[in-house]
Amino acid sequence: MARVGAPAEAGLPIQLSGRRPLTAGAGHRLARVVEHLRQVAADPAAGDLVAATSADYLVATVLDTMPTTVAIEPTAADRRDAHPDAVRRALAYLESHLRDDLSVADIATASSVTVRALQLAFRRHLDTTPLAHLRRLRLDAARQQLRAAGPGNSTTVTAVAYDWGFTHPGRFAVAYKRTYGEHPSRTLHS
Repeated sequence: MARVGAPAEAGLPIQLSGRRPLTAGAGHRLARVVEHLRQVAADPAAGDLVAATSADYLVATVLDTMPTTVAIEPTAADRRDAHPDAVRRALAYLESHLRDDLSVADIATASSVTVRALQLAFRRHLDTTPLAHLRRLRLDAARQQLRAAGPGNSTTVTAVAYDWGFTHPGRFAVAYKRTYGEHPSRTLHS
């Protein structure tokens, strides 16, 4: 939990401080995440990248929905550190580590800010989250690879999706179509 969450007060370990979610909505959100992760865990095609990020996803959701020793609101220091320089450092790190297994904590560390400051900076300056931006960069890289392969090549959409960390071809295809307005197979064969 310490790797994913912001540091607790006075360096104390992060702990749950209650047994019930913060709100009914938070409880529903936590239940949906747990159910989704059950489905992911049951998928034999889910790779190591998915397993590693699934753990971070669950921890981040628990930290967001349950009472803990983690500060929910960004601190004054987080707000001060949520400047464009932090975003620039994060973007440079993301672009040079596109194929790596990354958590928000990894990106924050590389950007020399806290997780909360990084999240606030991305919301403030890019209107997105660090992991959503990483996903978009990976989609762009997959699109470039599909375009470069061209028709008649032995490249498959599934192979390209796996190359860029998308272990579920159907979800990749949905995200790709939502982003680019066409199926990845059409990009590959055009």
